[in-house]
Amino acid sequence: MSFALVANIFATPSEKVIKSEIKEVTVFQNGAQINEKSSLNIGAGETVLMIKGKSPYIDGKSIQVKGFGDFTILSVNVQSNYLEEKVSNSLDSLQSILDEERTTLEKLDAQAEVLKEKMTLLNTNKNLGGQNNGLSMVQLKQALDFYEKEITGIKDAEIKNRQKSNQTKEKIQRLERQLNESSNKPIVPVNDILIKVSADRTVTGELAISYLVGNAGWFPKYDVRAKDISKPLDLRYKAEVWQNTGNDWNNVKLKFSNATPQKSGVIPDLKKWDLTYARLTTFDQNSFVNIGSVSGTITDSNGDPLPGVTISVKGSGIGTASDLNGRYSITLPSTAKRLVYSFIGFRSKDLVISGDLMNVVLEEDIQMLNETVIVGFAKSNAPLTRVRGESSLDVEKYESNIQATTTIENQTTVEIAVDKPYTITSNGDKLLVDLKKYEVDAVYEYFAIPKKEKDAFLVAKLVDWEKYNLLQGEANLYFEDTYIGRSILEAESLNDTLSISLGRDRSIVIEREKIDQNSKKRLIGSNYTESRAYKITVKNNKSSNVNLKIVDQYPISIVSDITVSLLKSSNGNVNKETGIIEWELTLNPGEQKVLELEYEVKYPRKEKVILDR
Repeated sequence: MSFALVANIFATPSEKVIKSEIKEVTVFQNGAQINEKSSLNIGAGETVLMIKGKSPYIDGKSIQVKGFGDFTILSVNVQSNYLEEKVSNSLDSLQSILDEERTTLEKLDAQAEVLKEKMTLLNTNKNLGGQNNGLSMVQLKQALDFYEKEITGIKDAEIKNRQKSNQTKEKIQRLERQLNESSNKPIVPVNDILIKVSADRTVTGELAISYLVGNAGWFPKYDVRAKDISKPLDLRYKAEVWQNTGNDWNNVKLKFSNATPQKSGVIPDLKKWDLTYARLTTFDQNSFVNIGSVSGTITDSNGDPLPGVTISVKGSGIGTASDLNGRYSITLPSTAKRLVYSFIGFRSKDLVISGDLMNVVLEEDIQMLNETVIVGFAKSNAPLTRVRGESSLDVEKYESNIQATTTIENQTTVEIAVDKPYTITSNGDKLLVDLKKYEVDAVYEYFAIPKKEKDAFLVAKLVDWEKYNLLQGEANLYFEDTYIGRSILEAESLNDTLSISLGRDRSIVIEREKIDQNSKKRLIGSNYTESRAYKITVKNNKSSNVNLKIVDQYPISIVSDITVSLLKSSNGNVNKETGIIEWELTLNPGEQKVLELEYEVKYPRKEKVILDR
């Protein structure tokens, strides 16, 4: 073996720090894929290229590096760097304010010394004219006025000085306390990417780097506007995006994907179903009542607010993130039972929805990854080009205030690419990005269940809604140019028609009342016969015709000794299996209609049934 070959084998690779820029980000509902580009210039032999200061939340198993040039990539490592931790801007700002206040206090202390010296000098020379020299009355008055003016000015200045000093000291104490608490929090290191390359000669080239990162995400949001029930529905599709990855995304191309790379792609296994007696079978007995929305504040164990915490409805695509003060508010679908609170560096919490106010404390659980990933590539002289997979493109044209976007339908996912570059800083702030605007033909119908609610709800029914590639999300509702509340767009429905509730319309008046004279209880032989009767009055106070569906019910017996007879239903559509009765009405402006519901129940005199509920 030659000396040159031996030297080459045992030679220590040189190290070189290079820079890379984030060019494109694909944002998932939980996490993001970062795509970076970097140029390099290396000599012959092995070189370790170091890209410093990357996000501490990189998934080490996801990193991939592709090289373009006459060199070979030998390995890719990701390592934590505690020596170059990024101090947050807020920490720098606190220290700067503290330094300014300390300087102010020093100036106030110096001013107090000057005032003290002035008073001492004045007291030393207060012997008016000496003991042997008399003063005229005019001179005496002038001297007294002089001393009064000077002493008063000094005393006023001393009072103001003390007040400012006390205020400054209190502010310094608060700043020192806050700075100490912030400094004592666990150190989150940055990540360095180490790329070992080999070349036979001095070459230039480029690197394409991609990896998954946590502490970022997006949620679908909608603005649903209906001018009136004779015009199409205006649907604006938005992305509420946030990131607190530790790296700013400056002027990057954004894609929003419905993919879930964090979830396992393994097909589940259907195990044997062992059927046993009911008394040996356990069920989840947690009671559940839908409450519409939940809000609250999320803090750490010290009581400090946590911005950028992901709050999601378990088993759905509904979610939001906490703001800079740790506050959040989320609208719930009708099936919501649990909320999941997650934030990298803290233990996630999976909580039953217990009410409309849920304040949550997350506990720290920082476990930094330091994993090595080795990816092999052959030498390549290919130029750096952008390669696009085959996609079905659906390019829409919009008004000037809507972003130009491209919908890319892949085999298993859908992506929306925003043409305009965006800058999103790493501070947890939520940013709304307009994605699409649709003018959708809709069938409008009013819907009411007066047994539960006296108000009528306006529902827009969308046909062929699947072509819009919508996701389940919160929707802000506007009707007749007025904000009327929030709802859930159930885009994961299996129905051919997608229904969107546009909220209550109080111009339709509904009254359901019990008719006491027809509600009787009689004993006939060994059975009671009990009847109930209700009158439903509906009036249209709008200036246009409305289509209204009224829903009510009568009880269905599941015991042979109890019989139920429907006596009156005002020609409603009756489902005898469920007891549901539907009336489809068309009401002219100012028109009023009355519906009657009456049923009779027969049951044994030794038993009792509950008919009023």
